[in-house]
Amino acid sequence: MTSTDSAQTPAKAPAKDPWDLPDVSGYVVGVLGGTGPQGKGLAYRLARAGQKVIIGSRAAERAQAAAEELGHGVEGAANAETARRSDIVIVAVPWDGHGDTLKALREELAGKLVVDCVNPLGFDKKGAYALRPEEGSAAEQAAALLPDSRVAAAFHHLSAVLLQDPEIEQIDTDVMVLGEERADVEIVQALAGRIPGMRGVFAGRLRNAHQVESLVANLISVNRRYKAHAGLRVTDV
Repeated sequence: MTSTDSAQTPAKAPAKDPWDLPDVSGYVVGVLGGTGPQGKGLAYRLARAGQKVIIGSRAAERAQAAAEELGHGVEGAANAETARRSDIVIVAVPWDGHGDTLKALREELAGKLVVDCVNPLGFDKKGAYALRPEEGSAAEQAAALLPDSRVAAAFHHLSAVLLQDPEIEQIDTDVMVLGEERADVEIVQALAGRIPGMRGVFAGRLRNAHQVESLVANLISVNRRYKAHAGLRVTDV
């Protein structure tokens, strides 16, 4: 290779810093299932951090009542309106209503970034145990039902009790984020990072969502034994 050839060879771009995340402060976040413990807690924390939040419910009046209780500018609306008005939609509905809720909102969720945080669990006298949906996970079911949406998975391992407690200033935990597109994953990571004490960590593609969703069964066992509200920290990153 001549010196001229060498001079014309383009320099390799430096690797992107994985912690260089986008500004998500201008996004409107909708929370389906926003009147339940997990959805309500997430809505409260995000709104308290300055995010515009709309919580959804099958009954608009119920969502509006919950929004008034939360304050911080949170609005309440029926699920369909919440989906239409939001840029990012967090799915925090009970597992047994997951599929039907998403089927009914396919049109409203088209083009949206949908973040599934549903954990398919069963309970018996031995405690909580993981269920395996036909599609592999709740997130993969969401992706199958919403072909015109961009689906990610996150916010599975958060304590609803801690999220809703106004006396707690920060939530000391990591959020494992899964998805197919790096740009979408980074948006969700940045959203998690808006909550003090919280950090979003990339944890693979949606095919790996089952074990992330299932780990909640183990955390429930931890919490019951130690009377705690356990979260997760990923070390060395």
